[in-house]
Amino acid sequence: MLTAFARAFKTPDLRKKLLFTLGILVLYRLGAHLPVPGINYRNVQTCYDQAKGGSGLFGLVNMFSGGALLQITIFALGVMPYITASIILQLLTVVIPRLEALKKEGQSGQAKVTQYTRYLTVALAILQGTGLVAVARSGALFGNCSVANQIVPNQSIFTTVTMVITMTAGTCLIMWLGELITDRGIGNGMSILMFTSIAAGFPSALWAIKLQGKLMGGWLEFSLVILCGLAMVALVVFVEQAQRRIPVQYAKRMIGRRSYGGTSTYIPLKVNQAGVIPVIFASSLLYIPALLVQFTNSRAGWATWVKSNLVKGDHPIYMVTYFLLIVFFAFFYVAISFNPEEVADNMKKYGGFIPGIRAGRPTAEYLTYVLNRITWPGSLYLGLIALVPTVALVTLNANQNFPFGGTSILIIVGVGLETVKQIESQLQQRNYEGFLR
Repeated sequence: MLTAFARAFKTPDLRKKLLFTLGILVLYRLGAHLPVPGINYRNVQTCYDQAKGGSGLFGLVNMFSGGALLQITIFALGVMPYITASIILQLLTVVIPRLEALKKEGQSGQAKVTQYTRYLTVALAILQGTGLVAVARSGALFGNCSVANQIVPNQSIFTTVTMVITMTAGTCLIMWLGELITDRGIGNGMSILMFTSIAAGFPSALWAIKLQGKLMGGWLEFSLVILCGLAMVALVVFVEQAQRRIPVQYAKRMIGRRSYGGTSTYIPLKVNQAGVIPVIFASSLLYIPALLVQFTNSRAGWATWVKSNLVKGDHPIYMVTYFLLIVFFAFFYVAISFNPEEVADNMKKYGGFIPGIRAGRPTAEYLTYVLNRITWPGSLYLGLIALVPTVALVTLNANQNFPFGGTSILIIVGVGLETVKQIESQLQQRNYEGFLR
């Protein structure tokens, strides 16, 4: 593998792409440490240190921003507005016929959908930026900090608008940097930036576990976490690469004097067809009740129940609800992202059929049956992986952002695999062996 990396850097055009991507990542991490104008940076750092890396309600968003959210920097919103906009557009494609028609138009239609995603990203960035500034001004961003109310000393309208515009511009810049990586670098730009944000928090999270440990100066807990992480990476790689291949046979057709078809192929159905999206959906949905209680300061019965059961990650009701939501959203997302009837119609149109299955409706029913069968283990796997930080919270007394668990490990491994595959494909075009042998 090291030899393949050396060969990649010896190839001039591939070396330029790798260095360009690394340069963009350096700029991205630099922006994650530049504070927004209008805040007291010293008070922010004091509260951030007391929060131990950002555990709590905003832990997920803070992880996606690489720690920039709770430090209120120009890249505080990170890639979350773009991810949310992409998911919303993907869901609306099933509901709005116009978007579905654009999706079928090919490259021109996809360009319009991408433009709509950018507009929605800006709108969500303004909304989320306003919410973040309001929470920071009220002192609710760091609930247990003594100087939480002094994070924004000047609470005038001009300062508030300036902070919101700065964070929105930072989100637009992140979106542009991601598109630059996609066009001129290696891999999918936004995925690479997300990978960088999550990986940036790994060293501090691991060292915090070592400092909190009590056995052998914390080194025993540290070693156990590393071993657990390696085992989880192996499990995630195994499941992410697992797929059910549906054989497809194409009949021969005579067009003029030429014969077409007669080939065999397959439809790859991944065990984890939904990816990390069910975990993001479930986490976001579970944050809503706690955020409502925090903003309203209600003392009603429902607010007391939410504080008791849906705020602490180690509560049994929270864990069961989280697990069931992940399983539900896994089936929901697979149902809207993969259309068996459309696949069956396209196969019938081009003379394809599954051996032993009649073309048309029986093929769609068979694909639905297989998809439901393989989605069950995929959804259960997602739920178990997502509960690892909660188990670590109980056993190791770690914080909510346990490094090797849940969303972080799924994104790290998924993006890493796709990026390595792209580099390998370019190496193989130049008669190199590549990474995966």
